[in-house]
Amino acid sequence: MKRLFIAYLPLALIAAVPAAENPPAGAYTVGFASFGPTRTELFIARGDGAGARPLLSESWNNYNAALSRDGKWLTFTSEREGSADIYRMRIDGRDRQLLVGGPAFDDQSVLSPDGRRLAFVSDREGQPDIWILNLKTRALTNVTRHPGGDFRPSWSPDGQWLAFSSDRDSTDPRLSFSILHSTAIYLVRPDGSGLRRIGKTGEFEGSPSWSRDGKSVVFYAGDIANVNKIVHPKRLRGVTQLVSIDIASGTRTVLTDGPGEKTSPHWLKGKKLAFVSGGPDGGLSLMGGGTVLRGEVSSPSWSADGGRLVFHREADPHWPPFQRWKSLDPAFKLVRTGVFPSWLPSGERIVLNDKTAGILHNDIISIAADGSGQRTLFHDEKRSALAPEVSPSGKQIAFGLGNFFQGTQGRALADIALINIDGSGLTILTDGSGNYGLPSWSPDGSQIVFRGAGNGEGKDGLLIIDVASRVQRHIPGTVIKDNFPSWSPKGDLISFTSNRDGDYEIYTVRPDGTGLRRLTDIPGNDAHNSWSPDGEWIAFASGTHGFRDEAVLHPYNPQPYGEIYVMRADGSDRRRLTNNQYEEGTPKWSIARPEKPVRP
Repeated sequence: MKRLFIAYLPLALIAAVPAAENPPAGAYTVGFASFGPTRTELFIARGDGAGARPLLSESWNNYNAALSRDGKWLTFTSEREGSADIYRMRIDGRDRQLLVGGPAFDDQSVLSPDGRRLAFVSDREGQPDIWILNLKTRALTNVTRHPGGDFRPSWSPDGQWLAFSSDRDSTDPRLSFSILHSTAIYLVRPDGSGLRRIGKTGEFEGSPSWSRDGKSVVFYAGDIANVNKIVHPKRLRGVTQLVSIDIASGTRTVLTDGPGEKTSPHWLKGKKLAFVSGGPDGGLSLMGGGTVLRGEVSSPSWSADGGRLVFHREADPHWPPFQRWKSLDPAFKLVRTGVFPSWLPSGERIVLNDKTAGILHNDIISIAADGSGQRTLFHDEKRSALAPEVSPSGKQIAFGLGNFFQGTQGRALADIALINIDGSGLTILTDGSGNYGLPSWSPDGSQIVFRGAGNGEGKDGLLIIDVASRVQRHIPGTVIKDNFPSWSPKGDLISFTSNRDGDYEIYTVRPDGTGLRRLTDIPGNDAHNSWSPDGEWIAFASGTHGFRDEAVLHPYNPQPYGEIYVMRADGSDRRRLTNNQYEEGTPKWSIARPEKPVRP
């Protein structure tokens, strides 16, 4: 698979990206959507779940805490500096110190039983591997070094082994545009020797935890049909079970049955098995019956004596969010908005969709440029309004209107529609006979390019319609696999994404169909391309770095295509702006042009 080349990615990117000579900070602003939480907060409680209280009340994401064996310390991941870094502190919040930091993704940490070493997940060599930090010498060791993704390390009680999940043998089952990565359970010694798989390939196994005597490993397991339900944006209920494997014999025992999601198992004293249960009545449960703690519980961790418990949950969930994120490149500021943001020419308001994903039934809303003043511009009871784009004049909004993914019986139909900027005056431009969407205006506002799919010869691929006459034409050479068209502000090129050459890559073509050019050639899907206001840059979302965690634990991130990148109009000078485990996409630029050009 192309994913096998991820290990070579950092060197390739370094070679492809010329060094920037003092680019002006904040020259551009890119808005985008993220499937990540608005804010996650750490909680601490007694071992039975009683007395749960926030441990840190901060404005950034803190998550994946793990207690030391004696229960006096904990390690956790924090995004306070923009990327995911690992900290250690006492359970009362004192003596906080950075253990692992920098632009890399560092997460899922756990202290060794003797407290001298820290195992964690990091992509500092390009792909998520299991690493170990010696807390005394600060030496870092890559334990697993593999092009696939390795996740959720767990120390054996004697500190001689690590159990972890990995998608290195994943069959990458394809479900529409999503790619779910199956994971299996592996063992490895802290020095990297003795690697072996103890789980099944082709299933979704994860979050291994050792028995207290070190003789077995327990984990969750599910099949593709159920995991597809779990990661669906509509949150369809899936089923996973808890499984134990005897290390010596390899005997596999299914410990649970019945409906519902069961994840993050942990053996407690008295041979009690605690786990996270999903669904409306979910929380932290015990095998055999009983709920320790109701509500959202993620990544629970107990002290060895079972007296203390830490976990995290989302705090202050709201949609659409409006958050300024730290960018990996100071020339490009980042603003997290909702899905498919589009700025008015004045820069004072943003038009966007109201839901977290295009697969859901969407309305068109607008918010002020600071995130306040939300109001609904368009709603249709039966049809979804997807991917609004404000016209160059700021007087109209183009969008797709219909049933794109909503599970309609028979063929899904959608049209290109217009409304006035205040939401009035609905006009349907196309004839109602096809599946059309994702419009983008020409710079003078006289034409719109859009995508057609499943409509027959001459109506699939990229099409252009004259707004006044409604005369429609097909761009020669474009096919049903071509998607997300975006018209350059200079008028000379249209960018789009296509899997015509394998996975999804970014291309440009002239409006007359000539000059087809492929801009990206890195592993993974590249899509959601968007031009900067001056036509010099293209923002896009890329899945080149793969997944950073188990699919079941991140149900709103069903595909690895999710980091925000920018590149010049010819595909050169590629720059990465985000690095996290969430799926991000639909980047759009604010209208303001840079005061100074970004110099190569």
